[in-house]
Amino acid sequence: MKPQIRILSYSILFFLYLISTPIILKIGEKLKTDPFLTLGFGYAVFNIIYAFIALKWKPLLNVIYAIAIASLALFLALKFTNLHLLFEYDPYQVKTAILANAVFAVIFWEIVYQVKIRMKK
Repeated sequence: MKPQIRILSYSILFFLYLISTPIILKIGEKLKTDPFLTLGFGYAVFNIIYAFIALKWKPLLNVIYAIAIASLALFLALKFTNLHLLFEYDPYQVKTAILANAVFAVIFWEIVYQVKIRMKK
């Protein structure tokens, strides 16, 4: 995949994370579920779709990587917000968590992609 296409696909994934987070949280409120489980499931669905479009590995590998990236990105985003680095700009740390989650997911997808192309060689 060309770098321009990867950057475009990562940008789409990044903005999809940003736009869909409030929607996923509202769905979680209506279903009366834990917000972290709802976000994790929603992000996993987006990552599974992205894996089948971008990676095109075997379906089982796509699902495993997508779920692993979604859960690891959400976990690291929560740990990042606990550092309170941007507490002056975002006192409730909500925006920080959303942005950190999106950034971590993009970074992990790039790592997986680099591993994939290295394994082909």
